[in-house]
Amino acid sequence: MAKILIGKYEGTIYPEGNGFTGAISLGFGPDGKRKRLKRKGRTKTEVQDKLIKAVADLTSGIQSPEHYTVKNAVDDWLAKGLKDLDERTVKTYRTLATRHVIPPIGKMKIKDLRADDVDDWLEGLTGKLSTRTLRTVHAILKRSIRQAQARDLVLRNVAELVTPPKGQPGRPSKALTQEQAQAVLDRARRSRLYAYIALSLMTGIRTEEARKLRWDHVVAWVDEDERWQPVTKAGFAHKRFAVYIWRSVRATGDTKTKKSRRTLELPEEVVRALRKHHRRQAKDKLKAGARWQENGLVFCTKFGTPLDASSVRRTFRTIATKAGAGSQWTPRELRHSFVSIMSDQGVPIETIADICGHAGTAVTEAVYRHQLKPVIRTGAEYMNSIFGSSQSTQLSKSK
Repeated sequence: MAKILIGKYEGTIYPEGNGFTGAISLGFGPDGKRKRLKRKGRTKTEVQDKLIKAVADLTSGIQSPEHYTVKNAVDDWLAKGLKDLDERTVKTYRTLATRHVIPPIGKMKIKDLRADDVDDWLEGLTGKLSTRTLRTVHAILKRSIRQAQARDLVLRNVAELVTPPKGQPGRPSKALTQEQAQAVLDRARRSRLYAYIALSLMTGIRTEEARKLRWDHVVAWVDEDERWQPVTKAGFAHKRFAVYIWRSVRATGDTKTKKSRRTLELPEEVVRALRKHHRRQAKDKLKAGARWQENGLVFCTKFGTPLDASSVRRTFRTIATKAGAGSQWTPRELRHSFVSIMSDQGVPIETIADICGHAGTAVTEAVYRHQLKPVIRTGAEYMNSIFGSSQSTQLSKSK
């Protein structure tokens, strides 16, 4: 048995089994029992090196278990680090982690992970994943290690030292032309989804914002009172209408960002669609009777329950196909189409960014760069002229 001294700690290395075991005394615990830190190896030198590293971690405050792996860190993050996130986002993170993070590098000890290992792992995924997905799986690893850092389980986050490479080209965003958009609107008039499509296309709101919209957030300008009032109180016998985009279907119920909270005045065609939609919903409520679930939602099923996102996608795809625009469309591309049509009409990018609820033009330019055109010449009044309405309205920013 060989005695050693590492820093202020005394220890021993002794033969055990087919190798050696090293133990360092850490004093006594509250229960009076001796506390010892042990490491095993095939040779005395290997054991001593492990003890030196363990003492260094101990001195720095890191208390990573010997066999704490990348998988352990990712599992811990999935269990504790996804609070207040949308259910769909949580599902995406879990799927990506179990498919692309844990299988290739999950068995590696977190304390042994190096930047080169992260580089090699990401490079191995470039032929399988898009650039955006590569960034997401990289973010999963970074956040998992960051949480381990916060719990003194690892000293540094090597994943933050790595820049993810480019992956496979993702599905490019696209926008309906003005002619396609008009054809989709014409076809959608026969559908219960018409008001949803008209509102999304002519105001550029996000699909998750449309699905969360409540009737008390659809407002009319009451001239006698000189203020906006919910249509649930004021009705539709007015000239000007707007929507408060204050909520979404995200886990917290909030919009994507604070800037996303905005008030948008509505084009006349959208008002007509919502007025008709409101009458239809009143009939649905009477027909459903006791089965109706009152949620105050503008867009809901025949029983008042929230719309399913996949159902909305299928219906919209069918409408786009029958309109001659093709089948490869999603509701979120109505927002892209809004940006494209507004830009084609010369609406300044600053105005488009405000309407879309972006913090600044940089986000608009980055996300909708394919839809933006050189600009000169605001929302509802342009849409009124584009889609044939006779009177103009004005699109206002949030209060």
